[in-house]
Amino acid sequence: MTSLRLRGMFLAFKTSLETRQKETMTIDQFVSWLIISEWDDRRNRAIERAIKQANFRHKASIEELNFSVERGLDKNQVQRLADLSFIKEHKDVFITGSTGTGKTYLATALGYEACQKGFKVLYSNTSKLMGLLKSSKAKGTILTELRKIERMDLLILDDFGLQPFDATARMNLLDVIEDRYGKKSTIITSQIPVKEWYDVIGEKTVADAVLDRIVHQSLRVELYGESLRKQKINDLYK
Repeated sequence: MTSLRLRGMFLAFKTSLETRQKETMTIDQFVSWLIISEWDDRRNRAIERAIKQANFRHKASIEELNFSVERGLDKNQVQRLADLSFIKEHKDVFITGSTGTGKTYLATALGYEACQKGFKVLYSNTSKLMGLLKSSKAKGTILTELRKIERMDLLILDDFGLQPFDATARMNLLDVIEDRYGKKSTIITSQIPVKEWYDVIGEKTVADAVLDRIVHQSLRVELYGESLRKQKINDLYK
């Protein structure tokens, strides 16, 4: 079994010897159990690889989202997003709000959910991704990086607009958005309202091209209120 790389089946068989579980099953049941164990093991390892490759900053889950704090987080809307139909329909999601309202956590939780459902995900801080693309352009490897991003079923661009876009970053952003337009989904989180993204991107022609491809078919989550991190600190000192 190990030579055939049937790790899940091997571990299940080993467990059956240690616990005498085989004796409580018919041959058909035992074979079925071994096959299911192998399937589960492969699926779990695939999820682990997907999460590692996504490069998330933090672990997050839909189940652990806090809906008790008033911040504009609608449970029904989150559940609709969590079914991931927006990925299948190649729609984008914008999550906006002031710092500490949970934008990154929500985006990451949706990313984890996508990994568990077999989608390819990449998480990145927007300015870091633009920096990576700028560096790869200088090295002559930018086409490889763009193809990698294009293959992702879900791209999460975190902290969009915190740093201004220079001419190179604007064109790299346009390349990323153009490659994914109508084919893949992107989640963008930002402290800046969507109506101000035009000015953030700068340069009229490029801003028009980028926003025309993502704004009209986007789903939006607008959060508000005080920072959750600040509230936690205040609660500690009450």
